[in-house]
Amino acid sequence: MKSMLSLAFVLLCALTLPVQAEGMTVGGVELPGTINVEGNDLTLNGAGVRSKWFMSLYVGGLYLPEKMDDPMAIVESDKPMVIQLDIISGMIDSENMTEATMEGFHSSTNGNIEPIKAEIDDFLGLFEEEIKEGDQFKIAYVPGEGIVGYKNDERIGTVDGGLEFKKAVFGIWLGKEPAQESVKTAMLGGEG
Repeated sequence: MKSMLSLAFVLLCALTLPVQAEGMTVGGVELPGTINVEGNDLTLNGAGVRSKWFMSLYVGGLYLPEKMDDPMAIVESDKPMVIQLDIISGMIDSENMTEATMEGFHSSTNGNIEPIKAEIDDFLGLFEEEIKEGDQFKIAYVPGEGIVGYKNDERIGTVDGGLEFKKAVFGIWLGKEPAQESVKTAMLGGEG
């Protein structure tokens, strides 16, 4: 009888523990199910591989406070969130990362970058240092602080552009004209 009660207690404890979100491996990169950035616990929403001309460039992962599949609701949200970019190609360098990001800003703002030009310039500074295969960038939105950039888990800068700038940044991957439609779909939890 005592062993039955012990077993029942163990099962009850196991059922009441918080369930940790599952991580995933995408493009050879292991993404944890949860991360904590600036004191915010975030859950992996989805991830996909950005490719160009049949070459895999980076794995893009989206972390949110809770899972969502509505891209515009995510872009418009004033909650903490992270886009994580794991570089999986030696073809990416600072120059082409900056160029691609600038193209993304043009798409996410319908070509109207003037109101946020200073913030864009500051943001592009996050990619000034040498970029190599294996590097990881986290682009975190922290309400009240702005966009906080990390490279290989080291904080490298903050851009205080408010919610409007955050919308432009996250619109690069989740907007109406994303960097790559299959990555957007994968970040939203679908098949990329």
